[in-house]
Amino acid sequence: MEAGEWNEVIGGKRYRTATSTLIADDAFWDGHNWERRGRNKFLFRTPNGNHFVVYRTQWQGEISRLEALTQDDALTLWEELPEKHVEFEEAFPGVEVVDA
Repeated sequence: MEAGEWNEVIGGKRYRTATSTLIADDAFWDGHNWERRGRNKFLFRTPNGNHFVVYRTQWQGEISRLEALTQDDALTLWEELPEKHVEFEEAFPGVEVVDA
């Protein structure tokens, strides 16, 4: 499953998958299909540094949707998603990482 083409305005900001960078997701080929239980999450970063997630579903009665995220929510989701497409520093420029 792919995120697909999305173009949504939320809170006066336009979120487009076509112009944003996919930074992480939970889609992977398991030998049979790309879906995880019929649902996938795709985390994006816009050219202006905003983050959003596309929730895709194949289940009847559920609706695929796009949701704008705060940076903190995007960080949490990035940590949870197994497939990283960019390094942390590119996904979250300016966020300081400190040693544990």
